[in-house]
Amino acid sequence: MTDWLGPEEWEAVALSLKVSFWATLLSLPFGLLCALALARGRFLGRDVLNWLVHLPLVLPPVVTGYLLLLSFGRRGPVGSVLHDLFGITLAFQWTGAALAASIMAFPLMVRAMRLAIEAVDPKLEEAAATLGADRFTVFRTVTLPLILPGIIAGAVLAFAKAMGEFGATITFVSNIPGETRTVPSAIYAFLQVPGGESAALRLVVVAVVIAIGALVLSEWLSRRVARRISGT
Repeated sequence: MTDWLGPEEWEAVALSLKVSFWATLLSLPFGLLCALALARGRFLGRDVLNWLVHLPLVLPPVVTGYLLLLSFGRRGPVGSVLHDLFGITLAFQWTGAALAASIMAFPLMVRAMRLAIEAVDPKLEEAAATLGADRFTVFRTVTLPLILPGIIAGAVLAFAKAMGEFGATITFVSNIPGETRTVPSAIYAFLQVPGGESAALRLVVVAVVIAIGALVLSEWLSRRVARRISGT
């Protein structure tokens, strides 16, 4: 692939993989907590949490990116604190691209995990609890193995979504070569210059291959985990 893609194209692919990996990894614990809260929780504000989790799906990505810029920019309420206290800058950095991608992919991750949790029979967890197991032990030994295929599916869906994120990313971190130019941003940039269609097409092929590969891997891992759980 290094011979087929030019240096600038390969740089965009490598950056997209890095951004998507960290976006997925950092979202996993929060996604699982939100999915558990929405599937099993009974608390005031549950509907509000559900709306907030799914808001990125219905908002235009550019709006999400602009809200991130207002919040996490150098002069934003969160961004100024991060910069002044910890020296962390997210706007116009690849870390900001990871943040934007994780927020856009978060609803898909939570939804897959929530469906998996809701499919678990609560009586199995209740049976473990009656034997003296605490909540953490019940979750670790009963719930987690049963929802593992959903966790895998949610993580892979989030990764694929992060790979394709464009609107929120380009609004929040711009399109800086080598720093924030991911595959979608690179495709857009190549289409704006004469003769860039061939490079854009090569990146389109790479994006399609990665997306299909992620889906196939998700399906294979989910089936393998399901077989191990069932003992077949």
